Amino acid sequence: MRFDGSMTYVATDDLKMAVNASITLQKPLIIKGEPGTGKTMLAEEVAAALGLRLIQWHIKSTTKAHQGLYEYDAVSRLRDSQLGDDKVYDIRNYIKKGKLWEAFESEERVVLLIDEVDKADIEFPNDLLTELDKMEFHVYETQETIKAKHRPIVIITSNNEKDLPDAFLRRCFFHYIVFPDMDTMKKIVDVHYPGVESKLVREAMEIFFELRKVPGLKKRPSTSELIDWLKLLMSDNIPEDILRNRDTRSAIPPLYGALLKNEADVHLLERLAFMSRRS
Repeated sequence: MRFDGSMTYVATDDLKMAVNASITLQKPLIIKGEPGTGKTMLAEEVAAALGLRLIQWHIKSTTKAHQGLYEYDAVSRLRDSQLGDDKVYDIRNYIKKGKLWEAFESEERVVLLIDEVDKADIEFPNDLLTELDKMEFHVYETQETIKAKHRPIVIITSNNEKDLPDAFLRRCFFHYIVFPDMDTMKKIVDVHYPGVESKLVREAMEIFFELRKVPGLKKRPSTSELIDWLKLLMSDNIPEDILRNRDTRSAIPPLYGALLKNEADVHLLERLAFMSRRS
């Protein structure tokens, strides 16, 4: 079982090597990188390329580790007991299976995505150490042990918002997605917009990479935002000569709302434009 990329996802040799190393070692793969660099999409493409089902667990700030295993609804059971419902005698009626349980009991191997693990509490990764390492967990309410029938391919994404515990990292294979260079970005654009006018892409990408180099930006534009911006440029029929012959003192590109995501960065570019005009 080997991942060699796909027609719809541009994976570098290092990224493909990381995925295959994780599969060989049977360890979770931790993917870090800037937002918008295709971390979540990687899990989707790995599942599609290998012909496996994808199970997605999207982490929120309120997510607890046990929710990935199961949740016991004691309140509903108490209410049903007061109403005289016969199903209260089977506690399994009040246990909701989590994403890990779903992956463990699958009759075929699956890809399990734990998305944006760094959004949760700092103890969240540690609470899953044993389950991800041994691929089993105990259900106290039913006194049964759930073991994985087939070890899933686990892909964990992180936006690097907080450090992950060393004990957790030690049990994983790590890869950082470096931001694409100009050539790789051109391949990514070709995947999304085959046959797009090359001059428009060249001029737009030059502006994009120049914008990323501006010192002091709170959020540099990402790959996904470049894709959105190109879509707008094409839909509005903006000719490439407007981009090519742009006034460098204006600083802010057309339809900048697809690239800049906060007012501080807009104000920064406006100040740079003002200073450029004065000089």
